[in-house]
Amino acid sequence: QLQLVESGGGLVQAGGSLRLSCAVSGRPYSSHFMGWFRQAPGKEREFVAGIRWGVGNTYYRDSVKGRFAISRDKAENTVTLQMNSLRPEDTAVYFCALNRGGYSTVFHEYDHWGQGTQVTVSP
Repeated sequence: QLQLVESGGGLVQAGGSLRLSCAVSGRPYSSHFMGWFRQAPGKEREFVAGIRWGVGNTYYRDSVKGRFAISRDKAENTVTLQMNSLRPEDTAVYFCALNRGGYSTVFHEYDHWGQGTQVTVSP
């Protein structure tokens, strides 16, 4: 049974940086896809970034391109989201998720979720 645990959220001023980590217990398969989602109060959960566990191809929503970077460490079974030049509109609970079916930006297609970590960006 795969379990995901996020860490690294917090409060930061606009323009600052945060690094989120997701520890995966159990070994993901090469065909699995790891995603980071976020959900702000009153809004739908949205795809932020994702990576193919096997080959490492990365994907981003337009608003974070050039600011966020996703990576994975196969030896440590972790996925990291480096967030730079943060904006107040990035404030949300961030979730790590795994999709056994491969690439997807649709949250309900994901099989496993972490508990979420709060990211707050002050103006």
